[in-house]
Amino acid sequence: MDFLQWRLPFILFTLAAWLVYAFLRWKSKPTILTYWGFRTDNLGTLLRRLIPLGLAAAVSCLIIGYAKGTLNLTWHIIPILFAYPIWGTIQQFLCVGLVAGNMRDMSRPLNKNLIIVITASLFSLLHYPDPWLVTGTFVLALIYSVLYLRERNLYALGLFHGWLGALFYYAVVGRDPLMEVFGTVLK
Repeated sequence: MDFLQWRLPFILFTLAAWLVYAFLRWKSKPTILTYWGFRTDNLGTLLRRLIPLGLAAAVSCLIIGYAKGTLNLTWHIIPILFAYPIWGTIQQFLCVGLVAGNMRDMSRPLNKNLIIVITASLFSLLHYPDPWLVTGTFVLALIYSVLYLRERNLYALGLFHGWLGALFYYAVVGRDPLMEVFGTVLK
């Protein structure tokens, strides 16, 4: 994806493929989406738990970005704040929902703490080679994995993943995801 500069095609293909998979699984087992965490009955509870974390993480991103000189808050962040939670929900489903959920549901489940560390490690490795992204995603994935195993709600995790991810890119990493993903289309 990075080598060929195919971010948008990769995201669109991945999104379409997993939507087809989820649709087919839902057709054969109608309760699977709720089981995976696509549910709203506990959304308020999880959002209340995430708000203090989100505020602390947002302030941390701004402080780190200011200290590093990478603070790059442009109007480009606005469409990303709307779009990235969708991609964040898909990422949470793929990594936290399927990985942590399946390890938890094995006939001989792993220790909960081991599941959390494995899931966070995998999620952070997907953001290699940027050390800030690897570190930031590891820390958040630890927290998200704990919350997922307790609440099984992907909407709240995806929303915060998207918002914090957008802020992290523009503040800490100093990158512009809007141009990285849609730059060839916008030019």
